[in-house]
This record gives sequence, structure tokens and C-alpha cells, in this order.
Amino acid sequence: MKVLFSEFAPDYGQYRYPYVVWGCLEPGEMPADLYGAGFHPACPNLERFTLCRHLRVPLPGWRPSSENRRILRKGAGLEVELVPRSAFQYSDAHRQRWLAFADERFGPGIMGPARLDGLMAGRVVSHVLVCRDMGDAGREVGAVLLYVEPGRMAHYYYAFYDLRHPIRSLGMYLMTKAVAEFQAAGFGHLYLGTCYSKKALYKLQFDGLEFFNGLTWTTDLDQLRFLVERDPQSGHLLEDPGFLDRVGGVAGVMGGGRFRLQFATNSSPTVH
Repeated sequence: MKVLFSEFAPDYGQYRYPYVVWGCLEPGEMPADLYGAGFHPACPNLERFTLCRHLRVPLPGWRPSSENRRILRKGAGLEVELVPRSAFQYSDAHRQRWLAFADERFGPGIMGPARLDGLMAGRVVSHVLVCRDMGDAGREVGAVLLYVEPGRMAHYYYAFYDLRHPIRSLGMYLMTKAVAEFQAAGFGHLYLGTCYSKKALYKLQFDGLEFFNGLTWTTDLDQLRFLVERDPQSGHLLEDPGFLDRVGGVAGVMGGGRFRLQFATNSSPTVH
């Protein structure tokens, strides 16, 4: 992986000179390698990734909780099918339904036509998990856009579903069903996207869930809740006593980090 640092808006008053960390694939590497290092796709063709607070479920050890089982029972009568993107008929009806869903769920203009079309044309969507209501003549009531590397990982990227469906927890059903289906298929991880707001905390209901905290993958969900609650404008995270207490101070940060910059004589630094 080649690591790039993309400069972002500085704040001179707070001594913040930010660089966003990008990762780019090198020959012989697969996107799953970058996912495993805490990176998330930053463009539809997987030309670059960005380091972020990503979530994933380690599937081999996952066991459904009572809440997970309750959600799955509510989906009685629903069936899902994993369809390769090349075999999925992305129709104008899909486009209109999904854009209407995005406007209502994410906010007007967040997911515009060009962005949606770009996703569907890019490498980042390799499969679609289609959900049909067999009690309603097999009507398609939901679809999940996924990046899949068989046997290794899947990324639950975007879900679109019928917000007026009688099953009010249809969105949670789709995510829970995806966890169960990919576990049954022998996958290693299901990635669930980022978690930077309280609205995203619903993803935490899967036992064993891990998040990438910028240093390593951890199951410390109290730390995640602390980060979500924390005001990012309050100062540098690594100067926050509340965070440092949780990770064993700066020494703990250095011991737990997975990236290391090594300088070689008369050459550029190398990140490991």
C-alpha cells in the first residue's frame, strides 16, 4: 500500500495542520488488505482509500444475540439473494426509488443521481443483496450495495429499502441478515461503514464488533462511545486526558499503533 497525506483546512489558532491519510493499492494487493488496515473506499473505482473510524464484525466468532434473533424473526416471509453487479438489472425504477429513499433518509442532495450512478458503475459495488417480500408476490423491498471479496470480507456499503413496509425495522433486518448470511458463507469480516455520530450507534448491537480507532482494531465500545460523544473541536485527541487515560497515555498509544515510519539513509521515509 502506498500512503499519501492529503492536506486539509488548517486552524492556526488551535495549532492544527491536518493531513487526511489516503491509501492506494500497489501491485499484488487487494482492497481487503486496505480494509484490514482501517481504510474505507474514497472513490467508486477503489483508486484510493481513506483512514477512518470504521466498524467490522468478525464473523467466525459471531453469535446472534437475543435482539439479533428477534430482528431476524420479524423478517419471516422475506428472502434475500446475493446478486453479482454484472447480473443485477439496475433500472430507472431502482434509480428513482433509491434517490427518493436517500433524500428522505440522508437529506436532500446528499446522494444525487451522478453519485449513485457512479457507485453502480464503479468497482466499489461488486454485488447487490436483494430482499423480496414473498408474502407480497415477491416484491423487491430492499437492496444493499456491497463490495465482496469471496472468503475474506464484504462491505455493507449502502442500503435502500421500503420505508413504509409493515416491518418497521426492515433496515436493521437487512444488516442483521447480511451478518448471518456472510458468516454462513465462511467470510472473515463484514464491514459496516463508519461511526462518527450517535445516529450510527445502532450498528453496535453485534457481539464482537470492532472499530478502528486510528491505532488498531479494538472491541472497546466504551471508547467508541466516548469518541462519539466527544466534541472534536475541543482539541487534539492525543492531548485529551480522557482519551489518554483510556489507552494508557502516549506510551500506550505508541505501543498499540500499527503504523511505523522508518527512515533509511539517503532515502524517503517508509511507513510500515
